[in-house]
Amino acid sequence: MSESVSGGPVAGAAIELENLTKRYPGSPQPAVDNVSLEITAGETVVFVGPSGCGKSTTLKMINRLIEPTGGRIRVGGEDVTDMDPVKLRRRIGYAIQSAGLFPHMTVAQNIALVPRMLGWPKSRIRSRVEELLDLVGLDPGEFRGRYPRRLSGGQQQRVGVARALAADPPVLLMDEPFGAVDPITREHLQDELIRLQQELRKTIVFVTHDFDEAIKLGDRIAVLRERSHIAQFDTPEAILTNPADDFVSGFVGAGAALKRLNLTRVRDVGITDYPTVTLDDPLPRIVDRLKASGSNEILLLDKRGRPYKWLRRGDLARARGSLARAGTLVHDTVTRDATLRDALEAVLTDNAGRVPVTGWRGEYTGVVDMETLINSVHELLEADRLDAMEHQHDLEELRAAQTHAEQEGVEGEREA
Repeated sequence: MSESVSGGPVAGAAIELENLTKRYPGSPQPAVDNVSLEITAGETVVFVGPSGCGKSTTLKMINRLIEPTGGRIRVGGEDVTDMDPVKLRRRIGYAIQSAGLFPHMTVAQNIALVPRMLGWPKSRIRSRVEELLDLVGLDPGEFRGRYPRRLSGGQQQRVGVARALAADPPVLLMDEPFGAVDPITREHLQDELIRLQQELRKTIVFVTHDFDEAIKLGDRIAVLRERSHIAQFDTPEAILTNPADDFVSGFVGAGAALKRLNLTRVRDVGITDYPTVTLDDPLPRIVDRLKASGSNEILLLDKRGRPYKWLRRGDLARARGSLARAGTLVHDTVTRDATLRDALEAVLTDNAGRVPVTGWRGEYTGVVDMETLINSVHELLEADRLDAMEHQHDLEELRAAQTHAEQEGVEGEREA
């Protein structure tokens, strides 16, 4: 097992695409034209580009759902271009938009599909299903026997990811997997994928048309033109600060500095503790806890330790022995893996200017507030300003050196 850049174990496999090409009969131009790309083991690479540029076709050629017309594919150093495509697909996880679950199968049966085809013992399959449901944040006892129609869109996508990971593949291909869910659920699914990747260190190739999603998820981003020609393949920071050309700049769009909010995580800024109580606490104890905290409000947690309500002093005075109607429900939370942009959006929807931070099971871990986020934004903008000044200084030095060289050349010609 290799090591990741951050020092953790890597379970992924390197991917090499060499002159990969796809031509369809009757079409004068190839859909994908001579794409060569190297993806490091344990890396998340995002393909982003306009509709019809060939990004999904390129992705599907990696597991040969679409057969390439030419070129080579290597996974973990092994040339898989001529391998039995069915065997290849069992070694590569695949998650798509709308999850693609079989409606006549339960959640457990959907997840168990590939392990069953591989001939795993029933006891091992049962254990793997439980493990994966727990991993994607779904209670096995509650969800294993459900059918897809009884799941929300976000829950279906979680099951889809669990199914893709069922046989513990080194590579996970994801084709716009979060494109069909609402924006809030999409943000939470993105955070979940980031958390899973930190734990599993698979090699992930992810297709999206949303550049903000690419910035948030990718270790590197491949910006693709028509026929999957690579306009730029680099880190999100490099693409935001130094787009290769006007095409990439157009894809980045306006507000590149603010888009950098997608590069910083909530875990990287100051998460503060907050006075909390639980539903099991009697009202007098809650009142005493609030008084002792010196704060104007307290956070009420449910029986599973998740943020439930904000309680102010006036709420407690009017409670009359019951918290049933007291306080304000917590409408939004962010995880530690959420971006500063996610957190800023959540805070701006809350008049009190703060949002609870939760762990991967939804449990309370702290609070991040507007002041912390604004300070972080100022730091990012100042860093961008200094980078721009340094870049300008370097350009001026380069121009001065060129001018000096030209003058020396002219003087040399005169002497000759």
